[in-house]
Amino acid sequence: MSVEVSEAAIAGVDLDVLDEIQRRVLWLAVRIVDAANRERQTGDGIKVGGHQASSASLVTAMTALWFAYLRAEDRVSVKPHASPVFHAIKYLLGDLDRSYLTTLRSRGGLQSYPSRTKDPDDVDFSTGSVGLGAAAPLFAAAVRRYVDAHWGSDHPRPPRFIALLGDAELDEGNVWEAIADPATQGLGNVMWLVDFNRQSLDRVVPGVRIAQWRGQFEAAGWHVVEVKYGRRLREAPASVRGWIDLMSNEQYQALFGLTGPKLREVFLDGAPAEVGEAVAGLPDDELARLVQDLGGHDLVAMLEAYAQCDAVTDRPSVVFAYTVKGHGLPIAGNPRNHSALLTAEQIATLRESMGPAGDWDRFDPATPAGILCNQRREALRRPPANVALDVTVPTATGVRTTRPVSTQDSFGKILVDLSRNERLAPYLVTTAPDVATSTNLAGFINRMGVFAPAEQRAWSPDPLLRWTEGPQGQHIELGISEMNLFLLLGQLGLSGDLHGRPLLPVGTVYDPFVCRGLDAFIYGVYSGARFVVAGTPSGVSLAPEGGAHQSSITASIGLELPNVTYIEPAFATALDWLLCDALGRIAAGPGEAPTAVPAEEGAYYFRLTTRPLDQTPFEEARARHGDAVLRRQVLAGAYSLRESNVDGPSVTLAATGAVLPEVLAAARELEEEGIAANVVDVTSPDRLYSAWRRTLRQGVRTATTPSQAGALRAAFPDRAPIVTVHDAASHAMAWLGSALGVPCVPLGVDEFGQSGSIPELYELHDLLPGSIVNAALAALSL
Repeated sequence: MSVEVSEAAIAGVDLDVLDEIQRRVLWLAVRIVDAANRERQTGDGIKVGGHQASSASLVTAMTALWFAYLRAEDRVSVKPHASPVFHAIKYLLGDLDRSYLTTLRSRGGLQSYPSRTKDPDDVDFSTGSVGLGAAAPLFAAAVRRYVDAHWGSDHPRPPRFIALLGDAELDEGNVWEAIADPATQGLGNVMWLVDFNRQSLDRVVPGVRIAQWRGQFEAAGWHVVEVKYGRRLREAPASVRGWIDLMSNEQYQALFGLTGPKLREVFLDGAPAEVGEAVAGLPDDELARLVQDLGGHDLVAMLEAYAQCDAVTDRPSVVFAYTVKGHGLPIAGNPRNHSALLTAEQIATLRESMGPAGDWDRFDPATPAGILCNQRREALRRPPANVALDVTVPTATGVRTTRPVSTQDSFGKILVDLSRNERLAPYLVTTAPDVATSTNLAGFINRMGVFAPAEQRAWSPDPLLRWTEGPQGQHIELGISEMNLFLLLGQLGLSGDLHGRPLLPVGTVYDPFVCRGLDAFIYGVYSGARFVVAGTPSGVSLAPEGGAHQSSITASIGLELPNVTYIEPAFATALDWLLCDALGRIAAGPGEAPTAVPAEEGAYYFRLTTRPLDQTPFEEARARHGDAVLRRQVLAGAYSLRESNVDGPSVTLAATGAVLPEVLAAARELEEEGIAANVVDVTSPDRLYSAWRRTLRQGVRTATTPSQAGALRAAFPDRAPIVTVHDAASHAMAWLGSALGVPCVPLGVDEFGQSGSIPELYELHDLLPGSIVNAALAALSL
């Protein structure tokens, strides 16, 4: 490191004041966990838990960040187990009320792990599912690069995106998918700080993998910094550092639980003679301070590392900060200290050495530490987030169909039509994991181009697809990683919160592989991200592709995942209404929505297919209901597609998506047998279920008889036996029988498919008209 970088890193920094602050941060973080476990009566006998040791290892790094390094526009993802440190810092900065300090892991209190949507203080990135919180700032930086390329930057220096992660998080595969993706290359304003404590939940790690990880990061184009030694060790004889380098991790970690002659004995066990000679004159307590002097606990070393990363602007940086779990605590280095709690006696001793007069005191505002806290609070203050767009999304594009058409094809046409809206178009951004053309984004890409930080020359022009890459493109192409798709969609969906520029993000993915990105999907919607994702093609209707490309449980995922509205229309106009409505809700911002259905938060998951359907049945229903009524019912989740006029026993056939031709054929067959078969097109099982569930919950909470949900009353006016038909797991719609209080026979896909034609596979899964007729007769017999 150059002298200039080192001097710039600590210029104007009062290290004594920073040290005083980091000691108070450590005390508060430990005490937050202690109070939750020893002073709170939960009544259930279950340990509250917390991570005092895992917090302690990052106190120095985080103190250096918040009190000497960060700017207001920077964004930080905090290691899950360091959440008490984060809350202690926010408290000292005046951003967290004192009343919350005793509420860790309690209802309405501080969350176990940092949460954007549930913590009372300002959290940039939710963490908890390890690996995802680390990758989120990387994709947030990619979004920032996109935003700045299209609208310019309000800041003279690019905002920095920082992830604090434990070294065990590098075992997560999604980390390596993220750093290898072309969309995350060249992001010089990204810094990952690895808490390299070489200890996992179960043990002290027997091998240090720094060489492997360094190689992997460098191969992905990252700048790597190691902060191994503090100032004492850097100034010690080379033989001492050389011996520590050679020592096994287990032997070195054992030194932190020892004092006096025993520490010297273990340290010198197997050491060359010159090491013993080098430390012979050191008293035992000075030897302990020397050999335990890791860089991750040295304020100067950490500030120097941050400055090194700032100096490299053409690629992301990763800092390996060598630490010990539990640093500064009596449980430091203990192999089982991951979630260990200090005893009352240990807390009392710690209070005597570093605690304030009152356990929860902030610094006196007139002291140097108090002055610095106030200065940093003002320096880090941010303006309110802009989460709504000042544009109006049309209620429909008026997509026209004169022939059978698939929902996947219609989806592409609707996006192209929306891109012609000059006010709306700039905010549309699409992304896909190398499936853009096969999921019908080609038309949008032809009009809007592909995003790249710099203009790229096209060497193989395609007359059908203009793959023009440059800074003004509005499609972000990813490698084949569904995890990266949902991580990027999640950050695009938070662009208003994080960058002051809301977007309308739309992603596409092969529906069977929604499951491969599910962890990141959950992470995004838990964090409050708002976006549209189309899973397509879906189900066994993708017949020739075989079982590996046929989804069955994705409908259930959409139905059960909070903050997600799952939608599966069969007809083009219904899709048009539903997609425009979803984008309109995203544009309006959280809590603001049209009145057709209750306000929703989060993502919209459209499950689409490549099967062309005749649009005549929908147009007939449109003529019967009128656009206003039909659109309202389509948005609410279901409408009557076909009403029977046969005077006979009545049955309802409720279906979703591509199977409607078979359902309509079955209805005609039933009518020939004198049975009145009404057909209901369920456009969103999710909205329909939510409407039913709301009425039940209201009844439970008020001890009253639940009413029938309006959406159900409108679509199912008759209390007739019901058959549900779905190109997905049959249980995803089986609840309709309970909701209506009638017998129900559910048909669907409950085993893996295979290759074949649609009729062959529909026969295999009892989705042909004959099977639906038999199911209707069974429902009537019940």
